[in-house]
Amino acid sequence: MVAGKEVSEGVLKIESLVEKPKPEEAPSDLAVFGRYILTSDVFEAIDKTKPGKNGEIQLTDALASMLPEKNMYAVEVHSERYDTGSKIDWLIANIEVALKRSDLQADLIEYLGQLKLDIQKKKVKQYSA
Repeated sequence: MVAGKEVSEGVLKIESLVEKPKPEEAPSDLAVFGRYILTSDVFEAIDKTKPGKNGEIQLTDALASMLPEKNMYAVEVHSERYDTGSKIDWLIANIEVALKRSDLQADLIEYLGQLKLDIQKKKVKQYSA
């Protein structure tokens, strides 16, 4: 997640970056979705970044460490956001994208309609995870 001050319409000067914070700890509702234009000094920052969650080195953490010395900017993109690290959001994202595709939409709508009827009639089997 990213927070900053708007410097022109839809452009923010970044003041903070956080990798996958809990919703209540997020600095804003603006998500980073992995499209960057970076300078080569990011590699030194990555080398100095300690592993975080799950023992992974996060680019977001490296970028955040550079903020005191480097100006960074974000461009707002208005789009849907899904947390594909969440099983249900991953499924929802796939369904919503498929519903926008002309080659899948009709068949998927038919399937979902039948699935809804089956759920209402309790014909859907439950499986334990």
